[in-house]
Amino acid sequence: MDTDRCLATLTRCDWLTEGPLDGVVVPYIEALRNQRYPDTTIRVYLGCLAHFSYWMTAESIEPSRLESSLVKRFLREHLPACTCPAPCYRTVSNSGAALRHLLRLLPCEGPATAAADPVAVELERFGDYLSNICGVAPITRERRVQHAGAFLVWAFGTQTPVVSQLSVGQLDAYFAELSAHLRPSSLRGVCNSLRSYFRYRCLLGEPTAALSAALPRVAHWGRSTLPKVLSDDELEAFLAAFDRADPVGLRDYAIARCLADLGLRGHEVTYLTLESLDWRDATLTISGTKSQRVQQLPLPVSTGAAIARYLREGRPQTEHRAVFVRHRAPFDKPLSVPAIRTAMNRAFVRCGLRRDVPGVPAQSRIQAHHRRDAAQIVCPLRRPDRRAGSSDGGAGRRVGAGFSATESAHLGAPHRSSARLRALLPACGSGDADAAARPTGAWCRTSTPRRS
Repeated sequence: MDTDRCLATLTRCDWLTEGPLDGVVVPYIEALRNQRYPDTTIRVYLGCLAHFSYWMTAESIEPSRLESSLVKRFLREHLPACTCPAPCYRTVSNSGAALRHLLRLLPCEGPATAAADPVAVELERFGDYLSNICGVAPITRERRVQHAGAFLVWAFGTQTPVVSQLSVGQLDAYFAELSAHLRPSSLRGVCNSLRSYFRYRCLLGEPTAALSAALPRVAHWGRSTLPKVLSDDELEAFLAAFDRADPVGLRDYAIARCLADLGLRGHEVTYLTLESLDWRDATLTISGTKSQRVQQLPLPVSTGAAIARYLREGRPQTEHRAVFVRHRAPFDKPLSVPAIRTAMNRAFVRCGLRRDVPGVPAQSRIQAHHRRDAAQIVCPLRRPDRRAGSSDGGAGRRVGAGFSATESAHLGAPHRSSARLRALLPACGSGDADAAARPTGAWCRTSTPRRS
């Protein structure tokens, strides 16, 4: 019934139902509804899908050829010079979002194609090494595999890579080509990726010390001076920029407190779950750390109060166990690092620190080609010195310099402030995070502000 209603109101329904994508229309709509997208968004995405289907018919493209490269061709080549009969959806942003949902419905390809390519086999093994031995984040693994793959294809083509045949001159020639169109920060990333690959080959018994030593050392002038931090007045103005009468503002304020008080990375904030909070002992367990280790931090009263208020008054109904979740479709998902970065940058704009604080990147239109580390927050919030504090190797080093004198005295005994935190959540015992996260009030409605 719902599917028929969506198609009945679609302007170019015939392009979709009579085209090569007719078989995926019903599962496509069901997938969007499962993520609680509104009917207006589903209708727009179906219009973009109908335009893509019409283009596939005009280009005589079979559904079996549908892949990400074909979507990129449609977005980058066809849409800017589209001459399809109106009305049709020509917006690149909406079309890209609609087609990304389409690609998720495609069956995964087997490893038969990759097995025939020696470079692909080598990259798959290198990726396993990065994930299982080094424990790097998925985005770091993808970037290093991409850089290593580009170099191996440049050096060996379709032949089996033999690292012992590489020379220092080949490395110099490769980086001479890259330096013509890459910025120093991008060159630094390529060097780090190849150094990681040569380290992997060294573990396999190949002599790669000379190749690793020949990699250029790209200067990082951003680290030549001490990092810029916010003063007490600036930090107060930043924290006051959040609208705590709004559920999204409550969420963003609680995230800002985690960044300012505990010095957490965006990746660590994303991985916070309801089980991470221990209200009885006033501790916070961090599992998604960059070192792949579990750490336990004392939970300051200000941070705990902000999280507790968000859980009670702002967090929408969801089955996901993440503390900070999305407030718009797709629902039931944790807030991503880019969304956290955007929320913090918007707060900087609202409080007037956008132009005063160096090192804060502008919106996506400025230097959009730079790939930021997904585990870092771009706002220069005052981060505690992770080398300061106690010598127990745990919470003291992470948060020791970020608290006031009174709070620093309690780092070794976080239970002293736990009574004040439990007073905020009288229904919660040790580990009883569901009681704090149980939603109450009118904000439980699914209609939420159009902010992620």
